[in-house]
Amino acid sequence: MKLQRMNRRALALGALAVSGALALTACGSDDTSSGSGDSSASASTQAGSIDCGDAKNGQLLSDGSSAQKNAIDAWVAQFSKACGVQINYKAGGSGAGVTSFTQGQLAFAGSDSALKPEEVTASKKVCSGGQGIDLPMVGGPIAIGYNLSGVDNLVLDAPTLAKIFDSKITKWNDPAIAKLNPDAKLPDLKIQAFHRSDESGTTDNFTKYLKAVTPDNWKYEGGKAWQADGGQAAAQSSGVAAQVKQTNGAIGYFELSYLGDGVSPVSIDTGAASPVVPSSDSATKAIADAKVVGTGSDLALQLNYATKAEGAYPITLVTYEIVCDKGNKSDTLPATKAFLKYIASEEGQGLLPGLKYAPIPADIIAKVRTTIDGLS
Repeated sequence: MKLQRMNRRALALGALAVSGALALTACGSDDTSSGSGDSSASASTQAGSIDCGDAKNGQLLSDGSSAQKNAIDAWVAQFSKACGVQINYKAGGSGAGVTSFTQGQLAFAGSDSALKPEEVTASKKVCSGGQGIDLPMVGGPIAIGYNLSGVDNLVLDAPTLAKIFDSKITKWNDPAIAKLNPDAKLPDLKIQAFHRSDESGTTDNFTKYLKAVTPDNWKYEGGKAWQADGGQAAAQSSGVAAQVKQTNGAIGYFELSYLGDGVSPVSIDTGAASPVVPSSDSATKAIADAKVVGTGSDLALQLNYATKAEGAYPITLVTYEIVCDKGNKSDTLPATKAFLKYIASEEGQGLLPGLKYAPIPADIIAKVRTTIDGLS
C-alpha cells in the first residue's frame, strides 16, 4: 500500500510538472498522426487507458474553483497528452466560474458549492432544453493553516475558530487557545486572520461548518462571499496560503494541497477521542457520510459538518464540475464528455491522494459516470 501511494504521488507530481508546457503546446504540436495511422490509439498508449471518444484536437475553456486547480492541472496534462485537446482552466474562483457558465462562456465550470436555485434558472438560458447540474468530482479537506514560530501541532475547535475569524479572539495566548494546547508556549502575539476576497466555495463550506457546529459563535449565514468583520483578505486559495506563509502569527483557510513550508495544519477537536488532522483519508471518511440531495441528473451532496466519527475531518468540501445535462454546445460536447469521463474514472480519481485531495466515494462516483454518459 505504501509503495502504491508513492507511485501515485510520483505520477501526480510528474503530471503537474508537464501541465504548463502542455497548455502552451497542445494546439500546435500534435504530430501523433504522422506515420501512425491512428493518432487516438497512439496517444492512448502513451498516456494510460484514456478513452478520447469523439474528442478532436481543439480547445475547451473553463473557469471556477481554485480549490481543485492542482487536480485539474494533473488531469489536463494526462488528457491533453492522450487526446490533443487543450483545456484552459482559469481557476478564478467558484463564483466567477458559475457566473461565466450561466452566461454561456464555458464548456464546464468548477464550483465548491452546488448550484443555487437561481443559478439553475439562469443556466436554462444557455442549456437548450436542459439545465446546469452538479457532478461531484474532487473531495478534500479545508485546512486551517497557521504560521506561528515555536508552536507545533496546534489544536483548535469550532467555537475558537469562529471567534478567531470573527475578531473576538485576537491574541495567540488567549485562554481559549491555551486550554486546547496546554503544552504549547503560546506567544503574546496578534492573530492575523486571512480570508478570501473573491467569492469562493471554500469560504462557503468553511462558514457552513462554523454555522452548523457553533451557531452561537457564528452569526453569519453561509455563502461564497465573506461576511464577518475584520481580518485581512487575499484572492483565491493560493493568495491566502501565500499571505499565511509570509506572516508570523497568521492563520487562514485553504485546501490541503496549498500547504507548504512554513505553514502547518491545525488539528480539529471534534469531540471524538482525538483531534483530527486534515488528510485525504480523513476527508474521505467525512464525505462518505454525505447524502445525495440533488434531483434528476443533479448529484449535489449534503455534507455532515458536525460529524464526530473517529478519524473524520469535518471541514471538508466537494468540488463539482458543472455542465448542462442537455443542450451542451455541439462543438465542445465530445471533448467535455471525454474529459469528464476520464477524471471520473478509476485512473483519474487515482491521482487525487497523491495531490492531497480525496477521491469521491465509490457509490457516488459510479452515479457520476452514468450521468456523464447521458450528457447531450
